[in-house]
Amino acid sequence: MECKDPKCPVHGNLKTHGSRMEGTVVSGKANKTVIVEREYNTFLKKYERSLRNTSRIPAYNPACINAKEGERVTIAGCRRLSKTKSFVVVKVLGRESA
Repeated sequence: MECKDPKCPVHGNLKTHGSRMEGTVVSGKANKTVIVEREYNTFLKKYERSLRNTSRIPAYNPACINAKEGERVTIAGCRRLSKTKSFVVVKVLGRESA
């Protein structure tokens, strides 16, 4: 089955550029959209400690990739697809172990 989605980075004509990030899908309730949560560390020079932060990024989820909640995915930057979405799911890496 071939994907006919024009916004698909693999089968369509959506170009990706900029950063590629890994994260975990925490919500897939919206239509063709997933929320990817990414953890990263920030060093606070004043206290000489590391702070663990999370960011939640809305990303476009093409039908051929179809990422589900709990899966580890790679997202890539692309042109603005809606008011909040400017990332697209490129690849599913597997289930997140709890």
